[in-house]
Amino acid sequence: MTWSQVYDPLGNFWLSTAVAAIPIVVLLGAIAIFEMKAHWAAILGLATALVIAIFGFGMPAQMAGMSAAYGAAFGLLPIGWLVLNIIFLYQLTYEKGEFEVLQRSISSISEDKRMQLLFIAFSLGAFFEGAAGFGTPVAVCAAMLIGLGFSPLAASGLSLIANTAPVAFGALGTPVIALAAVTGLDLLELSGMIGRQLPFFSLIVPFWLIWAFVGFRKMMEVWPAILVAGVTFAVPQYLDSNFHGPWLVDVVAAIASMIGLALFLRVWSPAKPMTEMPTNFGSPLAEAVQEHQADKTSPAAVRRAWMPWLILSVFVFAWGTPQIKVWLDSIWVMKFPVTGLHQLVVKVPPVVAKASPESAVFTLNLLSAAGTGILLSAILSGLLLGYSLTGLAKVYGRTIYMVRYSLVTIACMLALGFVTKYSGTDATLGLAFAQTGWLYPFFGVMIGWLGVALTGSDTSSNVLFGGLQKITAEQLGLSPVLMAAANSSGGVMGKMIDAQSIVVASTATKWYGKEGVILRFVFFHSLALAMLVGVLVMCQAYVPPFTYLVPK
Repeated sequence: MTWSQVYDPLGNFWLSTAVAAIPIVVLLGAIAIFEMKAHWAAILGLATALVIAIFGFGMPAQMAGMSAAYGAAFGLLPIGWLVLNIIFLYQLTYEKGEFEVLQRSISSISEDKRMQLLFIAFSLGAFFEGAAGFGTPVAVCAAMLIGLGFSPLAASGLSLIANTAPVAFGALGTPVIALAAVTGLDLLELSGMIGRQLPFFSLIVPFWLIWAFVGFRKMMEVWPAILVAGVTFAVPQYLDSNFHGPWLVDVVAAIASMIGLALFLRVWSPAKPMTEMPTNFGSPLAEAVQEHQADKTSPAAVRRAWMPWLILSVFVFAWGTPQIKVWLDSIWVMKFPVTGLHQLVVKVPPVVAKASPESAVFTLNLLSAAGTGILLSAILSGLLLGYSLTGLAKVYGRTIYMVRYSLVTIACMLALGFVTKYSGTDATLGLAFAQTGWLYPFFGVMIGWLGVALTGSDTSSNVLFGGLQKITAEQLGLSPVLMAAANSSGGVMGKMIDAQSIVVASTATKWYGKEGVILRFVFFHSLALAMLVGVLVMCQAYVPPFTYLVPK
């Protein structure tokens, strides 16, 4: 028996919208205002979402329960599996003291904390986003920054801010590919349109990142290096997205940015190097600023310290390659239609052009999951670092215990997101934004921002709202390509406030229970940057010469 979604169950659209927003308010309020531990906040948010879905929107209880179970399973694989294994790799290097050497090696590029942050969080982080996505850059970069003496708040919050402009082309272009699939729009047109939006922010975000770290005056002391990092990322991002496609945009742009910044810092250095953390971020972890031993500064020691991360880069790039994914899936993959949910929930207009049942198929693809590539890279790195198989097993056991609450949180967060998706409450929120008429280009961006904030994924947000963006744009006489692209470009700014990313950041920095502090720190930056994307899309919709960037 099928069930059709109802987007105004209370007969008053704005009242229905307010009810649909309750689970989000409960979740974010519990974390940011009441500083509830993330796993308890996630459980509370999930319970609220189930109540609203069943009693507010009329979703059958069994369907609501199965959608939550489906989301929880998706949270554990692939996302939780990825987080667990990246933290395992970090623990292997941390327990061997390799982060001390890593600190010295990056200091050889620049001793200035601003340059270290720029190189790791923005340039290197973009590479991991392009190769793997799904939380990898935040986990890796936050862990690296902790090892370089950054405080937990700085390492987590600033890694989240940096992980914005690359997100739309993350995981080898997965969000754009998904957007093209759900809208039926041309893949290369969408890639090009996003590539005519995000490069503006690839220039802005590096400046924004350093400003958030040290303030405007100290940011301006290093503006040439920031400009180099931004330009060497933005130009390849534009060229690759417009003249090749979405697949390697971040990888190419990140490599160009890392090389450009490293070469520039060989001939230029700040007049006033900043080698200490600013006081507004508190003290760094004590163990992260220990004195280095002289025998750990040799070239061989530096190569040894970087070796695990280079191996990780190779593996995540390989696992992100479509051909390798297909090959691994051909060896072993299992798909399970979710009983009581698959093809039983029907989306209806105006969210879609015509009524269509929602699929619900859980894919068990352990071989091709990015987390498996990370696990193999961790095992290989651990053996090369001198661990025995028994030693690796012991560290893995300690890692599971360490991230147990984070895994619960991620599972519950994704369960909440899937309940809102299948119950239609997220569509109700999206439709509320769609009531804004000529202001829709601005609010269409905010729909994408909301989608990523809710689901933790630009891919999921594109799947969720891509059809709505296309239909609304056609109704209002706007370019469907522009508004579909705006969903993805606006969505990237929601990445820093989604609960999944915040939990990944707190876990990577071992700053458990401080998710509310991180959320409060990044929320303004997320909202402000999303609004700037909205202004840009408004200009592209109505104001020459920006309108010339939009395909007719």
